[in-house]
Amino acid sequence: MLQIQKDATLSLEKLSDVCNLSIASVQRRLKLLRKLKIVDKEVAVLNPDILGQKMTFVILVELERHSLQKLNSFRLVVREEDRVQQCYFVAGQCDFTLICSVRDMEDFEDLRHVLLTDNPNVKKFSASLSIERTKVSLEVPLEKF
Repeated sequence: MLQIQKDATLSLEKLSDVCNLSIASVQRRLKLLRKLKIVDKEVAVLNPDILGQKMTFVILVELERHSLQKLNSFRLVVREEDRVQQCYFVAGQCDFTLICSVRDMEDFEDLRHVLLTDNPNVKKFSASLSIERTKVSLEVPLEKF
């Protein structure tokens, strides 16, 4: 799992060498990991700078009302917005934490209106511009697995 989590493009031959298993064994294990949804997705991680997404914002959102309908309504808007890369429903000083990728400040302003300013259930929000992408990973720690 460690190998495919770091690079899902590794060939069966390479995985079999690294894991000291036959290619057939590697195939069976990968099939099982996918079937059990341990491997949830296999995606390509694109470089946002090369694609013109030069700015990353972390946005903390506090909602006015917390009914299930209002929470789900906000979730729906967030899920449909491509510029939102990650969204977490959190306990603490806000209700949601968003990680958003935009081209420039004009794009951010558009996103701000779509998600926040024009949403009557958003009580308040704060946005912080990322200065540096120090670490970006969705790898799950496996040392205890």
